[in-house]
Amino acid sequence: MRNEDELIDRDRDTNELRVTDRRRIYLDDKGTEQANEEVEQPSLKPKYVEELESRTKAAEKQVQDVQTRFEQLRQQLQRETDETRQRLNRSADERASADKAKFIAALLPAMDDLERAIDAVSGDAPREAMVEGIRRIASSFQSALSSAGVEPIAAVGEEFNPELHEAVDTAETTDDLDGRVIEEYSRGFRMGDRLLRPARVKVGRAGHRSQRESA
Repeated sequence: MRNEDELIDRDRDTNELRVTDRRRIYLDDKGTEQANEEVEQPSLKPKYVEELESRTKAAEKQVQDVQTRFEQLRQQLQRETDETRQRLNRSADERASADKAKFIAALLPAMDDLERAIDAVSGDAPREAMVEGIRRIASSFQSALSSAGVEPIAAVGEEFNPELHEAVDTAETTDDLDGRVIEEYSRGFRMGDRLLRPARVKVGRAGHRSQRESA
């Protein structure tokens, strides 16, 4: 097996192989011949292969740079998203606390009226004064509920609506009151489109309808 530093040439005229050793020889301190193994070897790759390899390395570096930049942008976007979410949550909490404080403040006059009513009862106040005090308490509560967006559900005289009314009793009525609310046991309330509680009612039923269903 020939050394890699040996060049193999073929004589064109004699068609013989000729081996030329072009390694650099030098003498060491003891006078012994040594071959210089660090001689730069010529590249045996075609030029277009080297160009393709160079382009491939450049493309790989560009892809790596793009990936690095993308990861940086992703982390930045994640941080900004987290900060925005936290800011919105804080704002929502602050609004909820402000609305709660506002609602409680609206209830304070009702509490004052209730305390005055209790004092009136303890002092043997006239019945009319006690009734007036109770009315003022109810009015204060209704004002507080209205300020919070709470509305009472219409019931008596309305067509029975199972989405707004809870039928707890029925009674025989004339045809014109058939299927309508004829009495309200407890008022229902809603806030916008949200039902807080249905109205508990008595529903009228025509006499002929009751007889037909019982038969």
